[in-house]
Amino acid sequence: MAKPKTQFVCQNCGTVHNRWAGKCEGCGEWNTIVEEDPMGGIGSGPGKVPKKGRAVTLTTLSGETEEAPRVQTGISELDRATGGGFVRGSVVLVGGDPGIGKSTLLMQAAAALSRRKQRIIYVSGEEAVAQVRLRAQRLGAADTDVLLAAETNVEDILATISEGKRPDLVIIDSIQTLWSDTADSAPGTVTQVRTGVQAMIRFAKQTGAAMVLVGHVTKEGQIAGPRVVEHMVDAVLYFEGDRGHHYRVLRTVKNRFGPTDEIGVFEMSDRGLREVTNPSELFLGERNAKSPGAAVFAGMEGTRPVLVEVQALVAPTSLGTPRRAVVGWDSSRLAMILAVLEAHCGVRLGQHDVYLNVAGGYRISEPAADMAIASALVSSLADTPLPPDCVFFGEISLSGAVRPVSQTAQRLKEAEKLGFAGAMLPATSAELPKGGNARWTKIEDLPDLVSRIAGSAKKLGKQDDED
Repeated sequence: MAKPKTQFVCQNCGTVHNRWAGKCEGCGEWNTIVEEDPMGGIGSGPGKVPKKGRAVTLTTLSGETEEAPRVQTGISELDRATGGGFVRGSVVLVGGDPGIGKSTLLMQAAAALSRRKQRIIYVSGEEAVAQVRLRAQRLGAADTDVLLAAETNVEDILATISEGKRPDLVIIDSIQTLWSDTADSAPGTVTQVRTGVQAMIRFAKQTGAAMVLVGHVTKEGQIAGPRVVEHMVDAVLYFEGDRGHHYRVLRTVKNRFGPTDEIGVFEMSDRGLREVTNPSELFLGERNAKSPGAAVFAGMEGTRPVLVEVQALVAPTSLGTPRRAVVGWDSSRLAMILAVLEAHCGVRLGQHDVYLNVAGGYRISEPAADMAIASALVSSLADTPLPPDCVFFGEISLSGAVRPVSQTAQRLKEAEKLGFAGAMLPATSAELPKGGNARWTKIEDLPDLVSRIAGSAKKLGKQDDED
């Protein structure tokens, strides 16, 4: 048998090289390439003789399919984000910034499941047993039967959780601390993370136990380690939030057993995380309806409608290059809105600083917020408050047209439930709810929106261009 050829793998990005080099061609980092044996538990090398495969049974797409069995935690916001609870035999990856509350959330979930007579194992690789017990006491979970261990070796963890009755849920905190005897690299490297995740997925699929893996994130907001980990697991959840605000959002970005883009909203307190059943009231709690530059956006997160306030401040500047500051929205999207306002509406913002903020530290990602952003900008520039009982949503194209968005009925029903009697929405919107006392103003294009808000050209300073 021919001797397997060794390979060189970057420990930062996972790029495979044929020979060692000081700098990785994939990510540009220095001194991150390590020699690996392709036979050493990572994959099959070129010298390994493949065995003869066996024929598998083919079937059709039609037929009865049983719903995946789930383990419900009783925490409604967590169950919503996971699609109805943890699926048995699945692996869920939870990522988030340090100190955002990942361990707190999972400890509360473990305690809730333990009270439902489920066998829960919590393995901590970052904290000692005493530290985890202190957190459990603070969260009121010390009286539960959650089994606790502090270990980082993959083989020892698998041997521990394999003993006795099959666990219903296993929590590993975190995957960056795991290390295996089959890999020679240090803990936290690409090889160790990939090897540890593969071993945990194999255990979950063989035993039917649900497993939750905690992952650290990089400064760019991505889960540290190879991106292949996110493809290997069944679901990926991001725990987001601003430390300056008391709310946290559990966002689903991947789910093989449920919808994506779902969110669960929590409020951080001294006794842990508290569920927020109506996020719109949280984000609109301190709203000043009489202030210019404030618009209420009716957005959607998965299947949940969310109302949030968008704040804009347009102020004259003496600088040669005006400043554009954005918090909670895409800065390139703001630049596009400003260009469309100037090109199609004659709104001159070249001598003004523009500041945009999404209240409550919330982050908006859907383009349906375009009309709310444009309304807030025009309102601030004209120093004219928007109608306090009106919501805004609609996508703006480069031609200045207002395009319809999906799930219009759900947005309007949520607004009406919270006391908003009016809405400015695209003129071509479909699926409008029937009945009700709401006043809907259909907007055809951006100039129509600007004229309804500002009224006269003098409020926007257009008279200087006409002179």
